[in-house]
Parts: sequence; structure tokens; C-alpha cells
Amino acid sequence: VQLVESGGGMVHSGGSLRLSCAASGFTFNTEAMLWVRQAPGKGPEWVSTINPRGSSTYYADSVKGRFTISRDNTKNTLYLQMNSLKPEDAALYYCVKGTRNGVRGQGTQVTVSS
Repeated sequence: VQLVESGGGMVHSGGSLRLSCAASGFTFNTEAMLWVRQAPGKGPEWVSTINPRGSSTYYADSVKGRFTISRDNTKNTLYLQMNSLKPEDAALYYCVKGTRNGVRGQGTQVTVSS
């Protein structure tokens, strides 16, 4: 299993970023996928989940209405569109296979300046 995140960077508060996660080594379209983030000095925080077909999505209250999770099963890729970013969204963002304790990638850093 390999998960490779990309798309992180530094933005101003109110800005947008789109994260991607390229998946390989497993049957992508049979697995739920998640985004989890971890800020310095804090524990992991679940952000969002999408079911295998992409027909159901779930969000933490902290990101609901600002973030959108999606997937392209033809490209084995997971996405997270992040709008209206806030300084408290700054973290290392991971894509995770299956469950919150599943295999994760190396993460992509998101920095939000106020």
C-alpha cells in the first residue's frame, strides 16, 4: 500500500488549497478513504471521510462547509478542496486508507498565515 499526498503549501487566511493523494497497492475503489490532520503539539484530528463509491461524505464540524472531499476512482486519487482557510487549519494533512487507524501517507504540510 502506498499513499502519496501533495498540494500543501502556505496561504493567507481566507485562501484555498487542493490536496491530492495518489493511492497504489490496493483496490482503491473498494476502500473508504479519510483525511486526518495533525498540528504541532496536538494529537491527530479526523477531518473527513468518503465512501468507496464517493456517494457519501462526512466532515468534522470544524471544517464543514469549507472543505470538500472527493475521489476519482479511475485515477486512484483522493482530493481535499479547502476553502476559507483559517490559521487553525494549519497542520500536516494525511490521507488514510479505510479507518482512522489505517495506513497513511507521509503527509503534506498546510500553513495558513493570518
